[in-house]
Amino acid sequence: MRRDFGVAFITQCAPVMAGIKPANLFRWVEPDAASMHKTLAVWRSQLASRGVKIQVLKACSLTSAFLIYVYRANRLREILQRTEVQSYLAEAGYGTGPLESQLAHLSSRLCTEAEFPHEIGIFLGYPLEDVVGFVQNKGKNYTCKGYWKAYGDPDAARARFAQYRKCTEVYLRCYRSGFTPTRLTVAV
Repeated sequence: MRRDFGVAFITQCAPVMAGIKPANLFRWVEPDAASMHKTLAVWRSQLASRGVKIQVLKACSLTSAFLIYVYRANRLREILQRTEVQSYLAEAGYGTGPLESQLAHLSSRLCTEAEFPHEIGIFLGYPLEDVVGFVQNKGKNYTCKGYWKAYGDPDAARARFAQYRKCTEVYLRCYRSGFTPTRLTVAV
């Protein structure tokens, strides 16, 4: 049975479409690269006017896998301009250039390193304390686990995760009922 790209997109990115999360990343396998690029072009054209961008951060010709990054540039810029985030990213080798150059650096790291670079959490909208906590604790001793491992206030993390789950449930129901991606995406 063939997977449905739209269902996967909504499942992974509903909180971004709703404007409650700045970004998300998901893996999609498509042996026909030209078909993948056509699909992404259609989705880009539907969501661009709503402030949502779609970028392939990594494509593997061996596995036909694409890492698709869906984000709201303005929200992401706000996060990346925070002093403490800039300091953390500088330690990981990122410059202070425009968003596009930082995403290019992230893409390069994804393509050349065996493991996901830990700072990817920042680019997905995870709180810095959770990214730092994950690295310092080597993924252990977290206070709460949901969409990621949280190291701060567990009640706040659970509330955020519940909001993302509810959003995804509602968006999937609406998408399956015939709502278009454009109609589902909040202009922010």
